[in-house]
Amino acid sequence: MTTDAQWLGLRAAVAIGLAASITRLICLTFGLGDLPAAYGVVVAVLVVRPDFYRWPPLIYPVLLLIGGAAMAMGLSVRLMFPDGPQVWWFAVVGVLMQLLAVALPAKLALLSNVVAAAGVLPLLDASATPAGLGHQLEAIAFGLAIGTALQWGLTPAGYGTPAPPSGPEAADLPLGKRYRLAFTSWSFWRKLVLAALALAIGVGLGTLTPKYLYFGVVLLLNDSIGATLARVRDRMVGVSLGVLMPLLVFNTIGLNSVGVALAMGGTAALVAALNLGSYLRTALISSGVAFAGYGPLVAWYVPNRWIDYLLGSGLALLSGLLLFPNSALSRYRQLLERRDPAAQESLLLLYPAAREEAAWLGQSLSAPD
Repeated sequence: MTTDAQWLGLRAAVAIGLAASITRLICLTFGLGDLPAAYGVVVAVLVVRPDFYRWPPLIYPVLLLIGGAAMAMGLSVRLMFPDGPQVWWFAVVGVLMQLLAVALPAKLALLSNVVAAAGVLPLLDASATPAGLGHQLEAIAFGLAIGTALQWGLTPAGYGTPAPPSGPEAADLPLGKRYRLAFTSWSFWRKLVLAALALAIGVGLGTLTPKYLYFGVVLLLNDSIGATLARVRDRMVGVSLGVLMPLLVFNTIGLNSVGVALAMGGTAALVAALNLGSYLRTALISSGVAFAGYGPLVAWYVPNRWIDYLLGSGLALLSGLLLFPNSALSRYRQLLERRDPAAQESLLLLYPAAREEAAWLGQSLSAPD
């Protein structure tokens, strides 16, 4: 029997498919090019919320500003060192993006992964130029507008309210103190160094797509072991789900606006039908990447991308376990044993990561009151 959540997810799949198709058509009509159109499509499908809650209005200009600044910094490094090797560009930009992420206030901390990914995008395009960057930002703006409009237009009755808070929010410390805390944290230096070396490690291992080792480190490595495990699980399941529809659609009807709509909407429908909504965002990103850089999938793409992402996940896990490990589960149990009402907020913050560690270890864990 189809649940209400699955029906809602299938409705969101229609919005996602339409957003992908319309965004691509508009971007190509305005002459923005295939690559900017792909960026616009990915943003358009990600901005559609399957629960039909509405994003805060401030997220739109902030996302454009922060994403544009990160991409401009990455392009500037490439233009400053035009003859430098790609591993050098990734090392410099990876460090800069980690430093920039620290400057984000607490309300924007979730955009730190956007910063880490956006900064290296100009390094992946051999023909990246300032004009091309402008086209990409235009396409992203189109994607934001079209995805939001379609979500609003297809919102069921009784839905469409502002999104509730996702959990306790960390204190917004002064900028200087945030940097002082980061520079005294081993986990920050661990991620900074690995972000600089990840691409070189991938090249040294002989991977076909070494960039996924960089993405594995900067997107999956977290302060605690449990949080890293949760992100690795989400990434590998989401990537596996996200390549199925593009593999079927692009190799059947080719790469066009109808194919993009079927691939993106089909991925969202598949996730909803399997009741795996928590993996939707990662699956959509994976579906988008399938045509953003490669066009119709070829035989080597799926296994090698999956393997290289697995290597990136392994690098994140190994570094989290071997270099200054921090167990959220141990910390959670210590706080739980104290029965201190003042520790309730810390327990709420630690519980998801601690539950993930406990699940991997086959242990039970009581939730906070």
